[in-house]
Amino acid sequence: MADNLTAAERKSLATQKIWESSLFRFILVGGFSAIVDLGSTLFFRFAFGMSDNLSKTIGFILGTLTAYLINRRWTFNAAPSKRRFVITMITYGLTYLVQIGLYKVGIPWLEGFGLNEFWVRVFSFVIAQGAATILNFLIQRFIIFRVREEEMDEVTGERPVV
Repeated sequence: MADNLTAAERKSLATQKIWESSLFRFILVGGFSAIVDLGSTLFFRFAFGMSDNLSKTIGFILGTLTAYLINRRWTFNAAPSKRRFVITMITYGLTYLVQIGLYKVGIPWLEGFGLNEFWVRVFSFVIAQGAATILNFLIQRFIIFRVREEEMDEVTGERPVV
């Protein structure tokens, strides 16, 4: 049956398979990295009394490094590249601004609901992380780690394992 497919159909099937696989892996890695980020943020905020901005920044850096290292190799199966690293760090800088902005705005807004200090920060983190994750995935999937036709294996129609 695969032999009867046109090149465009094979490419479409390969793209769909890659999309599903990378999205699933991205979500898993993102969840793990978010735990690193949130855990670090709360740890530095409550164990050391650091400011919200400083503790969130440290958490973001630790979560970001975790995400980049795992996503590059496992999620997007991409070879190391200085260009890709620089673009990814710029993307993370953009998502940092989105995250820290929403986190900072979310805290006073959520305090209005009478939540305690811990839960205000957890919910503010979840809102900020959710928005940044969507933005981050779209940029990484369609710009940084997009699959070019020349990277596709001619036989399987998939990106070769790096």
